[in-house]
Formats: sequence, structure tokens, C-alpha cells
Amino acid sequence: MKKLRVAMKFTDDDIVAVLKLADFNVSKAELSAIFRAEDHPNFKPCGDQILRNFLNGLIIYKRGPREKKPAKDTK
Repeated sequence: MKKLRVAMKFTDDDIVAVLKLADFNVSKAELSAIFRAEDHPNFKPCGDQILRNFLNGLIIYKRGPREKKPAKDTK
């Protein structure tokens, strides 16, 4: 997550916005805990759920929302 943040040149506000695209709300305080040094007392490892939602939000951010396919008629 740290490397993605640097590579994309994202700020905390950008990351919060990308996570909201995936319908996942996170506060800036929670993000700062993830980006702290591992030996810091308030460090929190980035869980699978946050990373998964960040990647899903990043897809929406870069490509746009998924187009809905028309329902097939089954007769």
C-alpha cells in the first residue's frame, strides 16, 4: 500500500476518495496508522480488506464504473 501511494503520488485525501469509489469508508486517522513505521506504537498493518477495496476503487478511478450488461431473456 505504501509503494502504491508513492507510485501514484496520492495524498491521504486521494486514497480516501478512491476507497469511497469502492463503497468503503476509512478515516484519515486510520490511514495514518497504516502508513506509520512498523516500530511506531500506533502502527496498524494494512489488512486484506483495505487493500482489496483500494485496488477495486483504483480500477474505477482509472477506467470508470463497470458498464451494466443487459439482462438476457430466457424463454
